[in-house]
Amino acid sequence: MGEPGAHYAIGKAGKLIPARLRTNTDITNGLKAVCEENGIKYGAVLFGIGSIRKVTYQILAPKPETKLGAGYTDPATLPGPIEVISMHGIIFQSDDGQTLLHLHGTFCDKEGAVFGGHIVAGENPVLATLDAYIVENVGAETIRQMDEDIGMGVGIPQGHFAKVK
Repeated sequence: MGEPGAHYAIGKAGKLIPARLRTNTDITNGLKAVCEENGIKYGAVLFGIGSIRKVTYQILAPKPETKLGAGYTDPATLPGPIEVISMHGIIFQSDDGQTLLHLHGTFCDKEGAVFGGHIVAGENPVLATLDAYIVENVGAETIRQMDEDIGMGVGIPQGHFAKVK
């Protein structure tokens, strides 16, 4: 395993975009379209709330065959209506320049059960509305790259590394 520490980059807040996704718009694809339309390559989805017709998500579970001994489950889908209690994530680029969003959320089903996890792109259509705030990160890049120590592709800020003792 690699040495303990933190990759980081120094930037500043740029555009702040309040966005409302309309009915039947997928959460990830809708927010990605807003980012691309406004030239946002790096940043964050600060928060989101609303409702969706169904939820498709993944959670972290034991996977002894992986380097970490854990990994995402296969996607699970629950029928709606589903309340989006909280949602947030990062906006970054693939190593070939595609805009990517990594979103996590906390949800509530029609029985009041609360659950959460990684939001699967293309599988979470808005019911009434999804309200979110997007902030651009100017001057600091995050690129999805393979981290050989953990055997996963992750968003790695470009620029600095702080060692931890």
